[in-house]
Amino acid sequence: MLENRNTILAVILSGLVLLAWQYFYNIPTMEKQRAAQQAELAQKQAASPAPTPSATPSTTPSASGAPSQAPIPGAPTTNVPVQNRATVIAAGPRVKIDTPSISGSIALTGARIDDVALVKYRETVDPKSPAIELFSPSGTKEPFYAEFGFVPAAGATTKMPDKDTVWKQEGANTLTATTPVVLTWNNGQGLTFKRTISIDDKYLFTIKDDVSNVGDAPVTLYPFGLISRHGTPQVSGYYILHEGLIGVLGDHGLQEYGYKKIDEAKAVEFKATNAWLGITDKYWAATLLPDPKASLQARYSSNLVGTLRTYQTDYLLDPITVAIGGTSSTTTSLFAGAKESKTVDAYDKQLGLNKFDRLIDWGWFYFITRPMFWMIDWFFHIVGNFGIAILAVTVLVKLIFFPLANKSYASMAKMKAVQPQLAALKDKYPDDKMKQQQEMMEIYKKEKINPIAGCLPILIQIPVFFSLYKVLFVTIEMRHAPFFGWIKDLSAPDPTNLFNLFGLFAFDPTQLPVFGHYLHLGIWPIIMGITMWFQMKLNPTPPDPTQKMIFDWMPLIFTFMLAGFPAGLVIYWAWNNTLSVLQQSYIMKKNGAKVELFDNLKTTFGGSKKTT
Repeated sequence: MLENRNTILAVILSGLVLLAWQYFYNIPTMEKQRAAQQAELAQKQAASPAPTPSATPSTTPSASGAPSQAPIPGAPTTNVPVQNRATVIAAGPRVKIDTPSISGSIALTGARIDDVALVKYRETVDPKSPAIELFSPSGTKEPFYAEFGFVPAAGATTKMPDKDTVWKQEGANTLTATTPVVLTWNNGQGLTFKRTISIDDKYLFTIKDDVSNVGDAPVTLYPFGLISRHGTPQVSGYYILHEGLIGVLGDHGLQEYGYKKIDEAKAVEFKATNAWLGITDKYWAATLLPDPKASLQARYSSNLVGTLRTYQTDYLLDPITVAIGGTSSTTTSLFAGAKESKTVDAYDKQLGLNKFDRLIDWGWFYFITRPMFWMIDWFFHIVGNFGIAILAVTVLVKLIFFPLANKSYASMAKMKAVQPQLAALKDKYPDDKMKQQQEMMEIYKKEKINPIAGCLPILIQIPVFFSLYKVLFVTIEMRHAPFFGWIKDLSAPDPTNLFNLFGLFAFDPTQLPVFGHYLHLGIWPIIMGITMWFQMKLNPTPPDPTQKMIFDWMPLIFTFMLAGFPAGLVIYWAWNNTLSVLQQSYIMKKNGAKVELFDNLKTTFGGSKKTT
């Protein structure tokens, strides 16, 4: 019974890890290779003059006289060569942005927020590396920007500000966390547009538009907001992570569209209240945050402009009417920054948003993943090291599940203690399997043994393992978080490699064709494999050769499979194995079962095993 259970458990666990390795590592590796090839092709295309799309409000009249759809990118009229970012930014008048979290500028032409760099985050672990560039203006290699404005009623000839409108700056010439900027524009038809842009010390822009009417007739306007991204971004390619168009759209709930999915759909529209929407990367995002009480028409879209894809999220609000001699106002917000958990949660509460915390992809195990992150983050603020925080959380999880694990290991110890009695049953009833089972169950009942209880400690680890993987992979707090020694980023794999003798030879074995991605075996994965091997050797050697082979090879297979996982996860697994060995040894000894570890190790290295 024990041998069969161990075999089944080993096969199931091996299968789960095989699936996890295929799902989290092998498939994403192929996706990354494919994305790299596409990026290389895109660079070749960008080397020649290419059209640069612009976001021009375009509407289709409806029977009611109102626009039937939100603004979409208009086709370019001329071929504009791609220029470097600094050249494009310097080409026109701008308002500087300078806050503790953001640097950049706002273009006075079009009043676009199209130059945003996140000064607290760098491209690599080197603090001197360039800051992360989130927004970039049209004419650059990867345009990404936000734009706000108004659409007139269908059939109206009222002139509206657009992408070519040059706004006039008034007051402060730098946007800071304490000084907003004011932009104005007069359409020459009696309407004056005044835009006040403010920003906090994090990533929240607030845009307030006042429209004054000194004309001879009331004017009806439809406020809109859009975020446009030109070119298909290179994504991580991991199926557990959403990158692309995202939003919580009222009763429609969370709506996520990857770039391939929206390419196929072309456009999807939603009528909603209490909504937000935008475009997200792994660690960064830009989202439109209209008033939660506003009724709006939201849309995700993908358009092909020449050979270049453009992606857009936008909304169109219900109309406002500006009376003769009157002024009407509308206010909206824009999040453009890092997906910090505390910051996102604070905006969710501050603005009364609809589940804005879903901007971070906590996944299906939300109820486990979020508490796991909170615990790690809490310990981090005590010890100052995320790696130590992970080790502390592992101990805490062990303590929480100690009563259950204690029963499980005690049951395993009791089962080992009755093995001689079970073996005697086979000799006593060699041809009567039914009688063997009956007598076996009587022994279990007498000794108060649960035959399947020993599986529980491993099964409990599975959701914890995947939740921790999710936390390490999606949370920006883990990005570039160091441990000790050579581990400079817990969210990345161990950078060392056995196959170049840990850096002694200057080549990267993972770049070899066909099987290179299998040759990633750092120091921490090796430590993890050794601790798993010790844990396997803690149990008696299975009498069946097939079972023995499975248990002998399992640590080595797991070592290679988990080697490409984030270092923080591998460190957790090694530490968890170590704690499990100590805990199981203690409980076995307490329950009178022989600890087989040293005897099994001696047998493995050619010694003789003592019999009892």
